[in-house]
This record gives sequence, C-alpha cells and structure tokens, in this order.
Amino acid sequence: SAMYRVNVDGTANVVNIALEKNVKRMVHISSVAAIGRNASGGSVNEEKKWEDSKINTHYARSKFKAELHVWRGMSEGLDAVIANPSTILGYGDWHSSSCAIFKQVYEGFKWYTTGTNGFVDVEDTAKAVVMLMESNINSQRFIINAETWPFRQLQNTIAVAFGKKMPARKATPFLLSIAWKLEKIKSLFTGKKPLLTRESARIAKSSTRFENDKILKALPEFSFTPLAETIQKACEKYAEQAKNLQPNG
Repeated sequence: SAMYRVNVDGTANVVNIALEKNVKRMVHISSVAAIGRNASGGSVNEEKKWEDSKINTHYARSKFKAELHVWRGMSEGLDAVIANPSTILGYGDWHSSSCAIFKQVYEGFKWYTTGTNGFVDVEDTAKAVVMLMESNINSQRFIINAETWPFRQLQNTIAVAFGKKMPARKATPFLLSIAWKLEKIKSLFTGKKPLLTRESARIAKSSTRFENDKILKALPEFSFTPLAETIQKACEKYAEQAKNLQPNG
C-alpha cells in the first residue's frame, strides 16, 4: 500500500542515501506506534520488544518496519537517534489526523470511548526533536509523551474549552463494532476515508501508558507543556478559525 511505500521504502531510501553521502546526523521521527501496544494494556517504555497483536495497526506495522531500517543504518555507522511521539495535539488542519478530534467535539459529537492514550503538544515534539538533533546521543530511541489521559477526559477538556456539551453517550465495544462497519459502508459510497476503522475502534477501547522518564533524564532542560494548556491554546485558535469561516449575517 501507499502507506508502506512511504513509511518503509521511503525511510530505507533516506537511510541509504545518508550512509552513501556521509550525512553527519539524522533524527528519525517515528511514533510510539512503532514500539507497539500490549494487548493486555499496561505500561510501555523504549525497551519494549515489538509483539504482533491485533491492537497494532497497519500504520504501527509500517512505522515498526521503517525503524528497522534506521537501526540497520545505525549498525552500519549512521549517527542517528529516533524520536517516538505519542498522539500529537495542537493547532493545524482539523480535517485530518489527530486534529480531527477538535472538529468532532466542536460539532457536538455525542459519544465517548473508554480507552486511554498518550498525548503530547506539537511544539514540545518539535522542540524535543531539535534538542535531540543538537545532542550527541545516538543509537537510541526516545518516547515523547506528555501525559496519559482517558479519551473521555480529552474530549471533555476540549468541549469545555469550546463551550460545547461534553459527550455523554458511552461507546461500548459492541457499539464500536457496529460503528466501524457502518463507516466502512459509508466510505464505499462517498469515496472518503472512514472516520472509524476496525483498527481505530480497537485503540479507542485499549489502555496504554507510554513512559517519558528517558527523554526527561537525557534532556534535563526539556519539559512538557501540561495537556490542559495545549488544549486550551489550540481550542482558542480553532474557535477563531471556525468563526472566520462562518458566512456573515
């Protein structure tokens, strides 16, 4: 698929050219997805070995395979370090990726899920990557994760910041399984990507805690922005954008 071509083959090409041209240093931006989730939930750190499970999405598998090329490059002499951000939050295009949750809540999405996940500010992610680039750390990976929150807490915090109603209906595993099937059928007719897939439904009800001690120890001058602050700042910008998009009168 295109995702595997971009993530896996694309990374292999970058690593090969970096080795060939003696590139001085490289930071590979991976994802916590590449470390993999435990089917049983629980805590995940940088030492975790990948285990194949249904809870790892195609995106996760593609990022895991991409990372293997970077580790190969490092074993062949490439001076590189790997950053593994969790779900990145901030202001951006709210029609795509993790920004879409802001749009959903703004438009009055009524459902909440029971899982938990790691989240991090987009600006913190960029800062950590620059600091890793400028450090002399190599052949290691670092989880970049500010806090672990239940999805419901995230949705509620966004709703409060927008002055909207908090999602009050619980999406049970049974309802989620119906929802992703309906989304799949809908996408066949509209040609648009489904908002929910079987994979994202699994994640929505899973609970994983990504540890962040390693990056805080390695970069003592680095600190994370509290998630509540990240959300407040992003919501102000999204609300402003939504207001500007409304027709006058």
